This record gives sequence, C-alpha cells and structure tokens, in this order.
Amino acid sequence: MELLIVLVILVAIVGYGVVLYNRLVTLRNTYRNAYKQIDVALKQRHDMIPALVETVKGYAAHEKETLNAVIEARNSAENLRAQAAQSAQSSGQSPDGETIAKLSQAEGTLGSALGRLFALSEAYPDLKADQTFLNLMEEISTMEQRVAASRRGYNNTVLEYNNSVQTVPSNFIANMFSFTTARELEFEDREAIQQMPKVSFS
Repeated sequence: MELLIVLVILVAIVGYGVVLYNRLVTLRNTYRNAYKQIDVALKQRHDMIPALVETVKGYAAHEKETLNAVIEARNSAENLRAQAAQSAQSSGQSPDGETIAKLSQAEGTLGSALGRLFALSEAYPDLKADQTFLNLMEEISTMEQRVAASRRGYNNTVLEYNNSVQTVPSNFIANMFSFTTARELEFEDREAIQQMPKVSFS
C-alpha cells in the first residue's frame, strides 16, 4: 500500500513536471512567433523609407544632413533586422538579448531621424502638398502603429514567458532544461515612435 502511494505521488510529480515543461515550450514558441511579426512589420517600414527620402529630395535636395541621417539610420536598422532574422531562421530561435538591444537602439535612432524628416515638410509648402509625400507619410504612420502593436504583443509574450522561467515551481523545470529569459524589445525613442507622425492636409 505504501509503495502504491509512493508511486502515485511520483506519477503526480512527473505529470506536473511535464505540464510545466509543455507550458514553457508553448510560451517560448509564442514569443518567438511574436518576434516574427515584428520582423515583418520592420521590413515593410524599412522598405518604404527610400521612396520617402527620394520624394523629399525632389523638394529639399540641399537638406543633405537630414536626408543622409535617415538613410544611414534606415540602412543600419535594416542590416540589424536582416542579421537577426537570418540568425533566428538558422537557429530556430529568436535573436539573443544583445541583438535585441542593438536592434532596439537602431530603431530608436531611425525613429528620431524620421521625425526630423517629417518636420521638414513644414518648411516646404510644395512638399507638404505633394500627394506622393502625403501618401508615403500616411503609409509609414500606419506602419509605425503596426510596429508598436507588434512590439507590445512581443513584449507581453516575453513577460509571460520570463515570469514562468523565473517563478516557482516552473523555474526548476526551466533550469533543468536550460530555458533562459528573453529580452523585451524597447526602442530608445519609444515615445516618439509610438506617436503617429502628424500629417497635415492644409
């Protein structure tokens, strides 16, 4: 009888461990999938920027410093995004904490540079009235919202996963099977990037 009780307890413990393990795997897969959504949104955002810069250049070619800053920030952010995506694809995991930190910084720099570019339209009435420019600004504004929403979704899934990795009793399973915490994606200029660029039709 005692042996049966011990066996039941062992089966219950093992069963509970399996449940915790499966939950950790599910949460890890969820945040990795959420990262893929951010990657898609960032790529689309990056792809729109050269057309925007070319449009602005048609009206304000002498604003080279601002235009170059946007292109450099865009290229840096796109290179980091592509490296992170390639790393994630080859490893089957989302990027490590260091890569996420670099991407966060690059996206923050890009957000600031775009803000300066949008501000140029106030000084150039013809640019401000250009339909291509207005359409691109509207598309980029929509993408900014999508990036922000994707980032919030990713960060929420990372938080839930990290809580499971760090709290008792699932932290025992996490340590046993080498589940490590993930890093949230926060842009340096996160307040600015979450605000839609102001598009004025007047």
